[in-house]
Amino acid sequence: MIHCIGGKFLNSSPSIKLSPDFGMSEIVFLGRSNVGKSSLINAITNNKNLAKCSQTPGKTRLINFFEIDFKNDENDEKFNLIFVDLPGFGYAKVAKSMQNEWKSNLDEFLKARQSIKLYVHLIDSRHFDLQIDENLSQYLDSFIRKDQKILNIYTKADKLNQKERSALLKHDPKAILVSTTNKKNLDEVVQSIVNGALGL
Repeated sequence: MIHCIGGKFLNSSPSIKLSPDFGMSEIVFLGRSNVGKSSLINAITNNKNLAKCSQTPGKTRLINFFEIDFKNDENDEKFNLIFVDLPGFGYAKVAKSMQNEWKSNLDEFLKARQSIKLYVHLIDSRHFDLQIDENLSQYLDSFIRKDQKILNIYTKADKLNQKERSALLKHDPKAILVSTTNKKNLDEVVQSIVNGALGL
């Protein structure tokens, strides 16, 4: 069993050119604004103040880096990974020129950043079939390298009833559902993220 034993904020950057190379494998969290990227990072690290959560969609405008500490209970081995919290997409109420600048910076970062090993696509479990998420999936598929993986995680699962849960699992039988409210399936999420990042 692998679990998180802590984490710390490292750096915020507007672009790949200003993003330091930390020399560790990176896990990028992507998704619509307000899907719960920061909340999930905080839940994994059990630190509600690590990644800033905002009630205002589109508030995060920088690439935020966190060093996350893990421990493998089987052999007591400790290791570190970098979590990258990216600006959400779809809701940001800013000028078109600013949106285009973000898009250009993020596009370059996602395609050119060699240390990215895993893309975690967070999807709101209540709205799992939106075109905007399908577009993101196709976008990632268009340039993913052989040493990279994509992991779909469905957030806010505590808000689903049984019928909605069944519809989601029919849509995606491999769906990993998580709730940061009641911590449900957090262990499975951590295991899946670590395995994906390490190529296991």
